[in-house]
Amino acid sequence: MALSSLFHPSLSSLNPKPNPSHPNAVTKHRPAPIVKCATSSTTSSNSPPPLSPKVRRSADENIRDEARRHRVASNNFSAKYVPFNAGFDSTECYSLEEIVYRSRSGGLLDVQHDINALKTFDGAYWRQLFDSRVGKTTWPYGSGVWSKKEWVLPEIDDDDIVSAFEGNSNLFWAERFGKQFLGMNDLWVKHCGISHTGSFKDLGMTVLVSQVNRLRKLKRPVVGVGCASTGDTSAALSAYCASAGIPSIVFLPANKISMAQLVQPIANGAFVLSIDTDFDGCMKLIREITSELPIYLANSLNSLRLEGQKTAAIEILQQFDWEVPDWVIVPGGNLGNIYAFYKGFRMCQELGLVDRIPRLVCAQAANANPLYLYYKSGWKDFNPVKANSTFASAIQIGDPVSIDRAVFALKNSDGIVEEASEEELMDAMAQADSTGMFICPHTGVALTALIKLRKSGVIGASDRTVVVSTAHGLKFTQSKIDYHSKAIPDMACRFANPPVQVKADFGSVMDVLKNFLLKAPKDK
Repeated sequence: MALSSLFHPSLSSLNPKPNPSHPNAVTKHRPAPIVKCATSSTTSSNSPPPLSPKVRRSADENIRDEARRHRVASNNFSAKYVPFNAGFDSTECYSLEEIVYRSRSGGLLDVQHDINALKTFDGAYWRQLFDSRVGKTTWPYGSGVWSKKEWVLPEIDDDDIVSAFEGNSNLFWAERFGKQFLGMNDLWVKHCGISHTGSFKDLGMTVLVSQVNRLRKLKRPVVGVGCASTGDTSAALSAYCASAGIPSIVFLPANKISMAQLVQPIANGAFVLSIDTDFDGCMKLIREITSELPIYLANSLNSLRLEGQKTAAIEILQQFDWEVPDWVIVPGGNLGNIYAFYKGFRMCQELGLVDRIPRLVCAQAANANPLYLYYKSGWKDFNPVKANSTFASAIQIGDPVSIDRAVFALKNSDGIVEEASEEELMDAMAQADSTGMFICPHTGVALTALIKLRKSGVIGASDRTVVVSTAHGLKFTQSKIDYHSKAIPDMACRFANPPVQVKADFGSVMDVLKNFLLKAPKDK
């Protein structure tokens, strides 16, 4: 039996061979016709998007039933794919219902919204609407992502949405870390890892899998969703696909991710391939596979993901009561997230919710730092690198897909790129943990960037600064164990806190405790 028939009974009717004339070099299994690009309308609708209904649902009604009962006619908001940085009025554009990842020239695509239609309502209206939905159970607006549905996927039906009420993550005032280690009084950590699968990837995956759910209902040839991953993407993809009953396929680099990350896609029923290569090798393979088989590509090459991830930026503004922080520092690997944050802040500025955007910093591990090297060259020459092993495994990427997006975001936010050595990022993680945070190594990379920019005077003592934490620390316990056991070769592990071995008798325990209490810092 042919491999293709195992994936889809009607797959033989599709053309699995490359079509050189096709405008999309990746998705060769289905034509992606260019849709007619209508001129955006500024005509005001009869009524604004409704606020969440306040009537309590009856006992025999679930949250989806309630949403259907309160459903009203939608406004004329729309979005479509256009070539990156081309604008809504681009002559080349594609419906979001098409399976397309690249422009005719082979460049990146972007989801562009009809800003003129959104401008029908002023910034005060959007602020009030988004704030009114926070943390509610009204489907689907209780999600931090779908509470901004009009700015994410305005045309999707609520019944097609696959959500775990992701987002609404904690903005943690890092008071002790800021004062003790940096002399700062306005430092915050956005804990995006406090999410359904323990990473910020949930924000993008709810959008992508929801759209796939819609495509399958429309009988598009999508038999599953696939991704290359260094861990967190596969966890999010597999969870959301499992919720929707959609097969997920995961390409993982063998022996390069933590066990906590590996077990998630396995537990969620994904078809997991452990491949003897690095992330960049897995990415190359998944792109080739999705061009031949009707498997939907879920990596951040797919711009749908970024629509969900940008909502974290809007959340930050909400949590500061719509006051703009001075700095936002984001770890960078494949580099979609730094652009997503820029996009969220920029939409808020363009639509009148705020009057400026923060300066962005992208932080990379020194062992996988192509963007940092590009930045240091004055943006003259970009060269992919061979990513070396790093404790910040999710950003161990040498040839980032979203390099152009990241550069655009940084140039338009007066941004900076900084790097962190392995010892620096692990020390920063240990310091943060000692103040109660329990962060991932990638957040250690971002904190290292902050430490360097603070020491150089670029970031001031009173600058309101937000560090984006991308994953939960529990996914990286082995690296923490190795650090505190001082078991990492060629690393001093200056802030290690190993357990003290003591005999099981009163005198020995008293001696150890007295010694500890004598050295403990005194209250001021």
